[in-house]
Amino acid sequence: MARRISGRSHGDPRGADTRAKVVKDDYRPSRDEVLRYIAENPDRSGKREIAKAFALRREDRIWLKDLLRDLQDEGLLTKERKRLSRAGAVPHVAVLDIFGRDADGVLLAHPTEYTGSGSPPVIAIRISRGASGPAPGIGDRVLAKTFPSEDTSGPAYTGRVMKVFEKRSDAVLGVFRVLKDGSFRIEPVERRQPELIVDKEFQNGAKNGDLVEVEPARASRYGLPRAKVLAVLGSLNSEKAVSMIAIHAHDIPHIFPADVIAEADAVKPAALAGREDWRDLPLVTIDPADAKDHDDAVFATPDTDEKNPGGVIATVAIADVAAYVRYGTPLDREALKRGNSVYFPDRVVPMLPERISNDLCSLREGEDRPAIAVRMTFSAEGRKLRHSFHRVMMKSAAKLAYQQAQAAIDGAPDDKTRPILDSVLKPLWDAYAVLKRGRDARQPLELDLPERKILLKPDGTVDRVVVPDRLDAHKLIEEFMIQANVAAAETLEAKKEPLVYRIHDAPSLAKQESLRDFLQTLSLSLARGAQMRPSQFNGILERVRGADNEALVNEVVLRSQSQAEYSPKNIGHFGLNLRRYAHFTSPIRRYADLIVHRGLIAALGLGSGGLTQVEADRLEEVAALISATERRAMAAERDTVDRLIAAYLAERVNDTFDARISGVTKAGLFVQLPQYGADGFIPVSSLNGDYYIYDETARSLFGERTGKGYQLADRVEVRLVEVAPMAGAMRFEMLSDPKPLPGSRRSFHKAKGRARASQSRSGPRGRRR
Repeated sequence: MARRISGRSHGDPRGADTRAKVVKDDYRPSRDEVLRYIAENPDRSGKREIAKAFALRREDRIWLKDLLRDLQDEGLLTKERKRLSRAGAVPHVAVLDIFGRDADGVLLAHPTEYTGSGSPPVIAIRISRGASGPAPGIGDRVLAKTFPSEDTSGPAYTGRVMKVFEKRSDAVLGVFRVLKDGSFRIEPVERRQPELIVDKEFQNGAKNGDLVEVEPARASRYGLPRAKVLAVLGSLNSEKAVSMIAIHAHDIPHIFPADVIAEADAVKPAALAGREDWRDLPLVTIDPADAKDHDDAVFATPDTDEKNPGGVIATVAIADVAAYVRYGTPLDREALKRGNSVYFPDRVVPMLPERISNDLCSLREGEDRPAIAVRMTFSAEGRKLRHSFHRVMMKSAAKLAYQQAQAAIDGAPDDKTRPILDSVLKPLWDAYAVLKRGRDARQPLELDLPERKILLKPDGTVDRVVVPDRLDAHKLIEEFMIQANVAAAETLEAKKEPLVYRIHDAPSLAKQESLRDFLQTLSLSLARGAQMRPSQFNGILERVRGADNEALVNEVVLRSQSQAEYSPKNIGHFGLNLRRYAHFTSPIRRYADLIVHRGLIAALGLGSGGLTQVEADRLEEVAALISATERRAMAAERDTVDRLIAAYLAERVNDTFDARISGVTKAGLFVQLPQYGADGFIPVSSLNGDYYIYDETARSLFGERTGKGYQLADRVEVRLVEVAPMAGAMRFEMLSDPKPLPGSRRSFHKAKGRARASQSRSGPRGRRR
């Protein structure tokens, strides 16, 4: 018996013939046919889709699974989000940098981020006829859909531009300085940026201490390069100067356009009509003590249903931002452009104007506020039995801080928490105990990595760095929010409503193998398997709990993980060990949550402000944009912390500090000061007493002569020798002697051989002193 499959002009696994084909029952595609199909169909490359495309029988699925695994092991395929792609392939939707033109004038681009080996592939940019918006040009950064090129003589891919990001010139940022002799310099704000000279005729009104945008001139053969000031961005003598550097360096929009402010100011408070009246339900907000906006409130009660003994009903109410921010309005366009709020130690750059974020949408104590609420019923074991969403009008019964709520539970209530201790707080903690059972059974990834908080003085400089206690109050809110997010994803899936998932892929095979090699140096093992689980990592972490290498293993396990992102295609959330997950609980500060709110409104018929078809058609583009803005915010926040701490320690050059090695490279060691959470660098050339070789597997530098050295997470003593505050850079000198390394003798000769082979190509990496 034969089977019939349909050929297609694009993506047909056996060629471009569009006629129907007849395939014998015993047909199995060749390796090259499978690789070709995956290359031509990056958006239909899951295992099931490949089997369907080749019309494989059920008994052939195991053969296909083995073939795909072999291709991954050989490095011909990579797996991400449960989809396969040719190794080094460009994602179907990618951010590209246009760098030039070919002989025919076609624009050429590289991927902004490329994780493959070798040089990044070239993409030929195609301009759609009738496309709106600015035309892309050389030097632009664009968001584009990419397709494997059918022309084997040209670039490997073609790209269709979806969006042109704001243009950036060759300008760089710096701090304008007036020296004692009256000459001008530009102090760099990036670690690899040189100091620049500014001639008087190119001062452009800049004053000492101004943050400026400058255009570097071509460097001369002698002396420092010159530059001219293009614009004065602000004075660094203000309290919030340091974060302003990151805002401009990362192109973070921070000033709301006039039409956005006008729309926000004109918004009227939402009415009760069309909503359920929940104002008598004693929902409470529990947030950091200094929080200005409150977008979530919680309540819990035992379930009185006799069929659910020991069960609880947990309620989460979230600010109804969709009631005020409608698709396509100036408010909405600006929110999408920002993607999320950005949190610096000295300021917040909000996604929405304060009229919306801190007023109309903030769930203030004692004030009527519109919300979208989810009521969830859990069994005594912590398993969610059912849930329902409601569009409501609520009134917060109390605004509480984490420490305040925890103190009440621990026996020290104050005037605000005492009246609600038995009726509100204790039922919340009882419900958390139930939800925790479910979490413990689910076994999400449990990394022990303390978070630090920088406390500032009134002048914007660092007062001290603290590690806040991790309270049950924090864990309670976190678990309530996770369950609400799961409920939102489940509801939208059940209603077949398009949505943006929060996805987190399992570690790649390459990272798994690298982690496995490292753990072997500590006599630890990580089982091999096609399907990794967070519980396997938790088992490793539990084995080193309390040991000297606990911090090291936690750090390496963290670095083996993939980065979470947004996507309209679900692959689950590996870290939380959840099959489906979406962000629902923070629409004031994340655009992803606003999309989910709109989806729920449309899917459940909850009134106006729902997801439109135009939005649904753009979800792939929007997911890529907000994933990029999230990464931008994280980088800006990290840079600002580095600059603040560097400025704080600038007066302590030559002081000694206890440190921990936070990174190991061929060039040297990165060290972190645990007290401050800031990093600095120790060049390998400054390490005395031996010739140091980089061992990538053991994350170490070890001496060629002694075999002793330094390893990731080692505790060491260092001396601060140089600080560049505006660049956030610090250089240290190692004071601690090298130590014998676990497993170093096993990997000594292998690493030494790798290093010598590499040095024969690139020269020496260390120096004897």
